[in-house]
Amino acid sequence: MSSRDRMRRKLIAYDIPSDRRRLWVARALEEFGDRVQYSVFVVDLLPSRFVQLTATLTDILDTKEDSILICDLGLTAALSDEQFSFLGRSRDVMEMGPVII
Repeated sequence: MSSRDRMRRKLIAYDIPSDRRRLWVARALEEFGDRVQYSVFVVDLLPSRFVQLTATLTDILDTKEDSILICDLGLTAALSDEQFSFLGRSRDVMEMGPVII
């Protein structure tokens, strides 16, 4: 199985009251994927990169105040353009380009 076949798309949304922590979470997520709404990101990751992302986010979070929702949308190889739609202004969602390891 190739790397591309193991990649999964995640939808990640956060609710973080602290401006400082919210900024750090957004910066971390920008390194892994695309912002599609103010506090919502789409990331395509291999399992090992997802572990790395979760560790990074866990280090930033205050678990008593902050919340991060992670939705697994499935294997990227099985996704189609029809699985994302917007009402109003839309944002680009990453295309299935080359995988860099």
